[in-house]
Amino acid sequence: MKYAAVVLRNAKNPALSADFPAVTDELLSGGVFLDEIVLLPYDAPSLLSSALLRLSAEYDGVFLVCDKMLLPSAREALGYTAERPFVKEYLLETENCLYAALPAGKEGAEIVKTETVPAVDRRRGCRFSRMYVCTVGAPAEKLKKAIERAEEAARGKLELHASEKFGCARVEIIYHSETPKMTADEVLRILATDLEEYVYALDDVSVAQRLFDCLKLHRMRLSTAESFTAGGVGRAIVEISGASSVFFEGLNTYDGKSKEERLGVSAFTLKSKGAVSSDVAYEMAAGLLASGNCDLAIATTGVAGPKPDGPSPVGLCYIAVGTKEKVRVFRFHLEGNREKITSTAVNLALFLAYKEIK
Repeated sequence: MKYAAVVLRNAKNPALSADFPAVTDELLSGGVFLDEIVLLPYDAPSLLSSALLRLSAEYDGVFLVCDKMLLPSAREALGYTAERPFVKEYLLETENCLYAALPAGKEGAEIVKTETVPAVDRRRGCRFSRMYVCTVGAPAEKLKKAIERAEEAARGKLELHASEKFGCARVEIIYHSETPKMTADEVLRILATDLEEYVYALDDVSVAQRLFDCLKLHRMRLSTAESFTAGGVGRAIVEISGASSVFFEGLNTYDGKSKEERLGVSAFTLKSKGAVSSDVAYEMAAGLLASGNCDLAIATTGVAGPKPDGPSPVGLCYIAVGTKEKVRVFRFHLEGNREKITSTAVNLALFLAYKEIK
């Protein structure tokens, strides 16, 4: 069966366009593979009508993604194409085609998961299942080679869907009831083995959630001292329900004096090594542990940009992770804009902390 999507966007200001990747990714996760995606301006009804008429004749499912405020117009356009009105809020089914009017973003993704994919499964008479391999910090080339090996082993009997954001890569193994279990298991084994040092989960969870679960299991408490990540590491943990059971405190020690007074970082270290250094990261983490209030410490220091900090280039960062027994410091040189650098560093810090206590 073949499926297509139409995305209504703001052609004059693409930055304000609908967030459709969340919806299309959820379709892929449900085994609904799009053969065509058509991008159209939201204010061109004639173009939309022509596209819908063509797609409805060529495909078994047509999904229209748009901003929530445009949903009434979207339903009207799809109803005109199908020659019948919507009975359900988001789905319209005819004998030959399934239509869906979906809001962009997380809301639309949830509708896809709970309504659209089940409707597709009923029409095609099979249900797709998924397995996951979630990683942090895997080099692009290594990830690519692992996927290529897995696809070779799959021999076309299942689908792999990879996505990456801020250093976190998730590979979905999508298969249906006719897929031999041995094939799916072999694909999972290849990915988990080839990417072993970067894997934090074989289910669909965030790295923050995995660290939280590990802290809870070991009855440990976490403290963070952050410089350039601006509290992002601590925020990722406290956004999880029940975080108070594992999180003691989070300090944003931007200024050198703050590092000295709140964490006990040596003035000599700051002057001789610089704020962005492995020595300072180490002393930041050691200062948290010395308080006696935490079992695990994370410290970050770096340059997020847009300008270098003296001799330290944009993207250089140090992440210290440790327990009362030892503190390790990791050096990274990250690429991208300010948001990408800091968000990637946050995910790396969470991952390194997980590996320290798993």
